Amino acid sequence: MIGGESPDVGDVRLDIDVIEVLIQTGDMVEKEQTLAVLETDKASMDLPSTDAGIVKDVFVKVGDKVSEGALIISLEVQSAESPVAAVKQQEKTAAPVSSSAPTSAPVKQSVAASNSNVAVVSQSGKSAHASPSVRLFARELGVDISQITQGSGRKGRILKDDVKNFIKQVMTSGAPLQGGAGIPPIPAVDFSKFGEIEEQKLSKIQRLTGQNLSRVWLNLPLVTYHDEADISEMEAFRKALNVDKSTEIKVTGLIFIVKALVAVMQHFPKINSSLSPDGESLILKKYFNVGIAVDTPNGLVVPVLKGVDKKGIAELTRDLSELSEKARNGKLLPADMRGGCITISSLGGIGGKAFTPIVNAPEVAILGGPLK
Repeated sequence: MIGGESPDVGDVRLDIDVIEVLIQTGDMVEKEQTLAVLETDKASMDLPSTDAGIVKDVFVKVGDKVSEGALIISLEVQSAESPVAAVKQQEKTAAPVSSSAPTSAPVKQSVAASNSNVAVVSQSGKSAHASPSVRLFARELGVDISQITQGSGRKGRILKDDVKNFIKQVMTSGAPLQGGAGIPPIPAVDFSKFGEIEEQKLSKIQRLTGQNLSRVWLNLPLVTYHDEADISEMEAFRKALNVDKSTEIKVTGLIFIVKALVAVMQHFPKINSSLSPDGESLILKKYFNVGIAVDTPNGLVVPVLKGVDKKGIAELTRDLSELSEKARNGKLLPADMRGGCITISSLGGIGGKAFTPIVNAPEVAILGGPLK
């Protein structure tokens, strides 16, 4: 039998957090397999097994705090050598030290926890590899790394990209999250304890919008740029157009923004593109359709103005008015909300100067501002 003890972590000698226990009584473990993960305020460290054998007892659980030298597990080794051996870890930067003492003497071994690759057992029963930094990254995102059965690194090592791709797969497939994978849920609260409440069911549009925005937030690296523009001349021209009593069309500033945005897209074609599904190329679009985010009683919808580059101010104003009316009355057809190249999200009557809208993927950009 051998005992696994908590490591020497330098200046921090007390209250080392046990954040993962990867084995249980009766498990067969291999040499160098990670038994538990410990964490201080400075580092995350893996506690590997120095021998192959059967776990007889586990003396800690997740959430425990242990001190240096505390007993973690007892292991029945598979050989007739040393009847009793103490296993410790030196400081994480020390190199492994082989013992030259008799087999009955204690054995001291160190682990370079910050850079070593450690084995974890996946649900398929195969051993996958991940560095402590990747394991920490997965924990921060709420991912059970044992569910990632194969990594893309050398010899199947799990990389950060593998963790990200696993989250994308879960989000897009709609599969239930198991074993703690995915984003940790927000704790449930009984609000009725604090006063009167009313519960309203979300509409289908609201539910789908929430799922889509969450998926985009996880998939895309979002960058926001704020700037201001002097539109005094544009506004004067718009008012002059609306003075004409011969037409019922009331031109809004938003239509001018739509036309200006298309001009920018024509000058910078990559704005009017989407990434191919395999991530190997850009799909450049030769058409110019602009989605307009519209807030309705049932939720946010994005009808699309088609062929903006081929239409004038008056025609676009009529199109936008018709689409907005259909959106408010819940009469938009699926075709009315497809084919967008870029989206405009306006603060409208809310006011304010700037905000950060979420990109309407697979589009690559979105324009937001106090547009009316």
